[in-house]
Order: sequence, then C-alpha cells, then structure tokens
Amino acid sequence: MYHPPRFSLRLRLVAAALAFMSLDASAALAVGAAAPTFTTEAATAGEASRFDLAENLKNGPVVLYFYPKAFTSGCTVEAHQFAEASDKFKALGARVVGISNDDIATLKKFSVEACRNKFSVAADAGAKIIRSYDAKLAMVEMADRISYLITPDGKIAAVHASMNADGHVDAMLKAVERWKAGKK
Repeated sequence: MYHPPRFSLRLRLVAAALAFMSLDASAALAVGAAAPTFTTEAATAGEASRFDLAENLKNGPVVLYFYPKAFTSGCTVEAHQFAEASDKFKALGARVVGISNDDIATLKKFSVEACRNKFSVAADAGAKIIRSYDAKLAMVEMADRISYLITPDGKIAAVHASMNADGHVDAMLKAVERWKAGKK
C-alpha cells in the first residue's frame, strides 16, 4: 500500500486549512490608522538583518505585505510578482517588505528563491506583528494575505486584503502612485 510522504501530507493539511480559513476574512487595520511599529529579523538576498519599520519610514513609504507561508504556491507567486515590480516601487521611493511567521532560516532561502534578491522578508515568531496588524487567520498562527501602504508619518494609506495573490502588487503600486501624486 502506498503511503504519501509525511511532508506532502503536511502541505495538503496546510492548504486545506488555508482554504477553510480564507472564508473567515480578517478585519485588517483601517486607512488612516496608526501603523504599529516593530523591529524584527529579516532576510534579504539570503542574508539576515534587522528590519525596523520606524527607521525605514524615514526614507519613504513602506509596502508591508503579510502572507501565510513561505514556499506555498500562492505565497511564491505573490513574492515573484513583488520581485518583478520592485524596480517600480523603488522608482516611486517605496520599500517592499513581506512578513510571515516563518523562521529566519526559511526566509533566507525564500528571499533568494521566491523574492529573487529584490526585497526583504521578515520573520514574526509568535505572530505578534501579525496580530498587531489584524492580519492573523482565525484559529491558526498564520498571516492572512493583506497588503498595507504605510506612509512616512506612520499612517495606513491603503489596504488590500484578499487570499488571492493576484492583485496585491497592482493595488499597492496604484496606492503608492496616488500617495506620491498627492505629495506634489
């Protein structure tokens, strides 16, 4: 009798949980709300570093996107899309940072393979940051798929919440463009 590998079964259980949890939409922070500040471990191009939101906001807006789990299909697609658009975000003066509760060793690999060395992904052990942004899936310590534009004054300027990976990059690019146009 064939027994599927344990890892494969685990992935199927995670996928089933994500599908079930996506029915229970997260509240997300409202536009205009103060963005909770945080400092955490992050990975860029396979190297670990510290990410401090307040310090990064001194250099311009931050697109902070939450995703459930590194190396799952939707999260990999979303990371590829953000990587492909990273030059557009940089041209607008914005920095992209992804966040999940994966460990830093996993994120070092993810930052190279999925993020293509283009942007940082941050670790949120214990999902404290995820909870502070109302980005937690119900009943599990995983992030919902929510993207925020945070302006240098520390306010939420735009929110895009959808378990579908498609749409987050376009929504955040348009939000950064609107914000930048309003600054002129």
